[in-house]
Amino acid sequence: MNGCIKAVFTSLICFGSLTAGDVAQSLRAPSDVGPDPDPGSSFWKAAPVVIADRDPFGKAVPGHRTEIRSRWTDQNLYLLFICPYQQLYLKPNPDTKNETYGLWGWDVAEAFLGTDFQNIRHYREFEVSPRGEWVDLNIELDKPHHEDGWKWNSSFQVATRVDAAQHIWYAVMRIPWTAFDTPPRPGAELRANFYRAQGPPPDRKEICWQPTKRPSFHTPEAFGRLRLIE
Repeated sequence: MNGCIKAVFTSLICFGSLTAGDVAQSLRAPSDVGPDPDPGSSFWKAAPVVIADRDPFGKAVPGHRTEIRSRWTDQNLYLLFICPYQQLYLKPNPDTKNETYGLWGWDVAEAFLGTDFQNIRHYREFEVSPRGEWVDLNIELDKPHHEDGWKWNSSFQVATRVDAAQHIWYAVMRIPWTAFDTPPRPGAELRANFYRAQGPPPDRKEICWQPTKRPSFHTPEAFGRLRLIE
C-alpha cells in the first residue's frame, strides 16, 4: 500500500461520483472499549447506521434487514452488525480460539475494507460467525489464489450474541489501525463494503450494503466509502 487514503478526489475521478447512499460514517469514540455486541450500550447508541438489505444484484432480501454501525478511536475501528435471520447455518465443531479458514461457507457477517485508492484490488476482509468464529484476509485479487491471504493476521477481535427468541444475532469487530498501514484522521475514508451470508443451501441468502451486480462479493469496483467523523 502507498498511503492513498488521502487521495479521495483522485478516486472519485477514477471510479465515479459518490452519492449519500454510498458513504457510511464512523463516529469517533472518546476512548477504546472491549468488543460489546449490545446495540443499546452507550458506546453504540450514538453510532451512525447503514443498512444492508439487498442481494448482489440489488434485489431486496425480505426479513434480513441488516444494520451496521461504526465508531473509531486512534487505535481501533469498531463495527457492529445486527443480523436478523430465519435459520442459522453453522459450522460443526466451532473453534473460536483459532482462525477458521472457509468460514465464508457458513453464516457470517463480513467487512471488506481498503485504504489503497490506486490499486483497488488490494483490501482486507474480516469475517465473524454467530458463535464468534473468525477469519481475516489480506486480499490481492491479482494473485492466482487470493484466499491464501488468510495466513495474514490483523489481531482483530470479535464478540457475538444470538437472540434465538427474536431471531437476531449481533457481532462486533474491533480492528486495529495497524491492519491498514495508514493512521486514522477525521475526514479520512476507507473503501468499504459490508455483506452477510445466511442460511443453508439451496435457499442461502447473500446480503450486501452496496450491490456488486455480479455473484462475487469480491467486486471492489462496487465498494462504497467509510468516512471517519468527529
